[in-house]
Amino acid sequence: MKLVIVESPSKAKTIEKYLGKEYKVRASVGHVRDLPKSNKKAIDIEGGFIPHYEISKGKEKIVSELKSEVKKADEVLLATDPDREGEAIAWHLTQALGLDAKKAKRVVFNEITERAVNEGIKTPRPIDEHLKEAQEARRVLDRLVGYDLSGLIWKKVRYGLSAGRVQSPALRILMEREREIRAFIPEDFWVIKANLETKTKSQIEFTCAEEPKTEKDANRIVDLAKRGQWQIGDVHESEATRSPRPPFTTSTLQQAASSRLGLSPANTMRLAQKLYEAGHITYMRTDSTNLAKEAVGEIAGVVKSKYGEKLSVPRVFKTKSKNAQEAHEAIRPTNFSKSEAGNSDAEKKLYRLIWSRTVASQMADAKIMRTKITAEVVSVDVPKFAANGSRTIFDGWLLADPRAKGEDVELPKVTLGESLKLLSIESEGKQTEPPNRYTEAGLVKELEKRGIGRPSTYASIIKTIIDRGYVTKEGRALTPTDTGDVVSSFLEQNFANVISDTFTAGMEEELDEIARGERGYEKTLRDFYVPFSKEIERKDKEIGKITNLGEAPKETKCPTCNGPMIIKLGKSGKFYSCTKFPECSGARTLAGEEMKGPESTGRVCPKCGENDEGVLVIRHGKYGEFISCSRYPKCKYIEEDEAVKKARDTGVECPTCKKGTMGERRGRFGIFYGCSNYPDCKNIIKTKPTGKVCSECGSLMMEGTKTIPERCSNRTCPNHNPHKLKARSL
Repeated sequence: MKLVIVESPSKAKTIEKYLGKEYKVRASVGHVRDLPKSNKKAIDIEGGFIPHYEISKGKEKIVSELKSEVKKADEVLLATDPDREGEAIAWHLTQALGLDAKKAKRVVFNEITERAVNEGIKTPRPIDEHLKEAQEARRVLDRLVGYDLSGLIWKKVRYGLSAGRVQSPALRILMEREREIRAFIPEDFWVIKANLETKTKSQIEFTCAEEPKTEKDANRIVDLAKRGQWQIGDVHESEATRSPRPPFTTSTLQQAASSRLGLSPANTMRLAQKLYEAGHITYMRTDSTNLAKEAVGEIAGVVKSKYGEKLSVPRVFKTKSKNAQEAHEAIRPTNFSKSEAGNSDAEKKLYRLIWSRTVASQMADAKIMRTKITAEVVSVDVPKFAANGSRTIFDGWLLADPRAKGEDVELPKVTLGESLKLLSIESEGKQTEPPNRYTEAGLVKELEKRGIGRPSTYASIIKTIIDRGYVTKEGRALTPTDTGDVVSSFLEQNFANVISDTFTAGMEEELDEIARGERGYEKTLRDFYVPFSKEIERKDKEIGKITNLGEAPKETKCPTCNGPMIIKLGKSGKFYSCTKFPECSGARTLAGEEMKGPESTGRVCPKCGENDEGVLVIRHGKYGEFISCSRYPKCKYIEEDEAVKKARDTGVECPTCKKGTMGERRGRFGIFYGCSNYPDCKNIIKTKPTGKVCSECGSLMMEGTKTIPERCSNRTCPNHNPHKLKARSL
């Protein structure tokens, strides 16, 4: 028996359909090993930056089951994804399962189709140590930078903040734009529009070619234009071609899905992963625009039969990225005869987007006729007015991707010198606007342009800065928060070189060199980390605790002692604090409203009061008053009203500590359920527990959806995903 190991159960199910009875396909459910949380135990820096991995929490049962399957197998084939991370997962499986190199083979395929899977199985290879080392170097590098920078920010700015090798440059880009917006000084201007009628009774809206800076100048133009005789001053037509865009890379797919479908990069990748695992598209993490010869031939057949032979134009696109290393093809359908695929509506829309873009890339250019008509007022000193339009005279590739066409504004036929009748003319005062904030699609494009991150990291970068509370989404715009502003400013002032574009992009290049076998793992990390750690130590000594972010306006006085105030950073953002703090705890919001501080109850904290003089205080949080220890966060004791506690308690025993029960809690992201034995036990789940335990991993089952009433609370368990749970039951 031959054992094939992949990452996900749905991928395993698809592959198993294509292989014979002598193969058994099993899933690792993602990574099985990771670095421990403690940085001291995680990496042996002196020994050569050797990472010390451990089995990921919740994966013990899966590893045990895979070991049992390995013992029965004559050969083990590791069919994880065809990129660095997939190579690393394959290597971790050899270590966790105790596989020797002779028994374990690596197989890769860029698409999960019967042909590709069988070809991949026939050509196994050893694990690529260079790819594995490149991924390991990225993981170790991110851990070292993240822990050291985050630790310093905790000490100097505020406890609980974090920084990262790629998340911090992304935040810096957003803050650079935010500062441009803050510094922007709007200027007034007037837009003048005239509605004119041709001799054929067609109406055309013309816009003044000049934008007056004052209302007086705008009124002068309007008054003169009303009294004069209008005519066609010029008609200019020019034919232009529009060439199709290349097939999707990870970056361009995320951008198009955001602008056309309103999907976040994280959602786009989640849906694309499902389409890939079901065999509908090729691997979705790539920065290559290449198409396989077989795919080009298949597209040509579809174009000829669907749109006509003349529209089939084979094209080769050059990849803009210097290091297109993740996969060797663009994202494309695996079967072009299917223009629809996917289970959910969202999957179907994303698939259709991929199908349209790929088919259109191999079609003839579209031809557009652009028209510009100029209108003028005869013998009057008034600026000319213009109207622009276009019409498609040959659809070409737009037949396959009609949404890329946009809206044509077709202008009527007119002749030079033709008289026009003024129907109306109006001026509207406006102001110049600051540059727009980045959308998720815009930030992905900017990250790619600057060489920050790689296809597999764009979605996680954005998700991280949002989850950290450094950025919020307002509509589609990414807006930095006060906390994001303070953290980014701190890093820019003290570690500008580490979060610069040149350093971050240069480090990506060095990781690529490791992947190609051109650079050593240890040397790369040592060359960076030795000077970096010294810089951290130096800054730790030089920089004091940052408590003052600026002076409050002079008219803003402390509500308690009427003294002056300064700006500080709290969990909810910036606020005004009394300069005499901690002697005076007066505080105000930036809007000037009084903020109530902790009020002593006169009772000693039952957890730490006897030894550390902690007392219970009444605090005012987002969700009302609560009682906690005055020494928070060193002591996290929280006292809850007995009636409230009883109402929130589910009575379901906590499976982690076996002492507490699971009860309703409310946090930053809404309601969740946690152990009553907190903080000694930090077990939490997303929704209300049902009281049952998972048959797969023993974790609590929790409420699910209308169609699937319950699911496992363990995110790494197959029973956590409703679709996978449903598939397993069929």
